Amino acid sequence: MIHRALENIMQDKLARKKVLIIYGARQVGKTSLINYLFKNKDKTLWLNGEDSSTRNMFETISTRNVSMLFSGTQILIIDEAQNILNIGLQLKIIHDTLPDLQIIATGSSSFDLANKINEPLTGRKLEYKMFPLSFSELVEYHGLFEEKAQLNHRLIYGYYPEVVCNPANEKEILNNLTSSYLYKDILLWENLKKSDRIFKLLQAIALQIGSMVSYTELGNICGLDNKTIEKYIALLEQAFIIFRLPSFARNLRNELKFSKKIYFYDNGIRNALLGNFAEINLRNDAGALWENFIISERIKHNNYTQRYCNQYFWRTKTQTEIDYIEECDGVLSTFEFKWNPKRKPTMPKSFTEIYPNSTFQVISPENMDEFLLQSPKVANFKELNP
Repeated sequence: MIHRALENIMQDKLARKKVLIIYGARQVGKTSLINYLFKNKDKTLWLNGEDSSTRNMFETISTRNVSMLFSGTQILIIDEAQNILNIGLQLKIIHDTLPDLQIIATGSSSFDLANKINEPLTGRKLEYKMFPLSFSELVEYHGLFEEKAQLNHRLIYGYYPEVVCNPANEKEILNNLTSSYLYKDILLWENLKKSDRIFKLLQAIALQIGSMVSYTELGNICGLDNKTIEKYIALLEQAFIIFRLPSFARNLRNELKFSKKIYFYDNGIRNALLGNFAEINLRNDAGALWENFIISERIKHNNYTQRYCNQYFWRTKTQTEIDYIEECDGVLSTFEFKWNPKRKPTMPKSFTEIYPNSTFQVISPENMDEFLLQSPKVANFKELNP
């Protein structure tokens, strides 16, 4: 199954001859997308940053030998580019010397690649994020009715491409991913020989989705100090395994200003970390799974439709809260996520009083398609199988 979420966006940008950077966790389909886009293109050079010969070649790149190294090449593709020393400076040299050469680089960790390219490639690059397959992509593939019928399954096993394509082997695939492969870049970056503490930290986070997290509490569970916990969480976020949702606070004195929640980009990874693949009707965390699913899908939707907004949750010291807030062009839209559609919460009065122009909506499985499919700019996803 081919990941097509970025296909139309990238096709539009190729003519601009910018360096295209695609970030995404391992196994989400970055290489498959690049293969699909350029499999029939002549004069394409494919390189992999995990290959020692590629790394050695880039160490020798200079303005004097660039033309010789890439003579006759029209498209240069570098997979796992974060493994190449000084990759940003090297890409700048190539781009400036050969401006008509289209360069595409992928990375499974932004903490390394982004640091290496941001300054050297200022004004020369376009960056995109790729996630596991999304609800909207699968709707385009086999229809809204069928995909909503799969919701209970998606809440447990998630949307990694290999998982979706192998419905009889989900547990094995997810367990292999979470054994260490998914955070391989972090282990290399931190020179960690054992992943025990990273794994324990992820398990602790997995148990707290939908709740505010305390670095002190996580540190006590994992046997790590607060500074190390914060660093590891940042690395896990930049490896596209988890993401943080900050608290919204502007005017109320009792709003929590520095709190945060942490979610997983994929429910299947979260459940694999806990070793719990029980059916949704047998679980006591169905509400948390729904919240993680719907927020992560909204993050994908906003990215792929190029809808730019800030994202928060809201809570006061008296424990009044709102699950999710988007701030777009100064407009506040608030949402509550309920797995049981019969539950009909209302917007907290204290919020409406201080933010009177905000909107409020309850999202359940009954109306999720309104939340995840409708947009002023909808990507034209093509059939997922080539």
